[in-house]
Amino acid sequence: MAYRFGLEWGAVRSRSFRFVVIDEAFGRGSDESAQYGLRLFQQLNLQLLIVTPLQKIHIIEPFVASVGFVHNEGGRDSRLRCLSIEEYRAHKAAGTAEGIAEARAAGDGAAP
Repeated sequence: MAYRFGLEWGAVRSRSFRFVVIDEAFGRGSDESAQYGLRLFQQLNLQLLIVTPLQKIHIIEPFVASVGFVHNEGGRDSRLRCLSIEEYRAHKAAGTAEGIAEARAAGDGAAP
């Protein structure tokens, strides 16, 4: 990835690559420790890709601009549904957030 972005070790540049991938990091710890870590990442100006179960989305919600739901019905065909955090919150308020992961993407990409 560093090569793709033209980053060189030890070179003085104004650009930096600040990307962190967290895979199910919040499954075992407390909500408080996860929020502390997310605030720290925010202060360090890091871009995050967080993979977490739907039950833990409330922890990351204040720290993200968009969410992607992956659903694999029958184990053969994974589908990704991308929503802005505002779209997700609208579904949550309407009581349809749990069904987002199961919704099949419409041809126009509209929310169900």
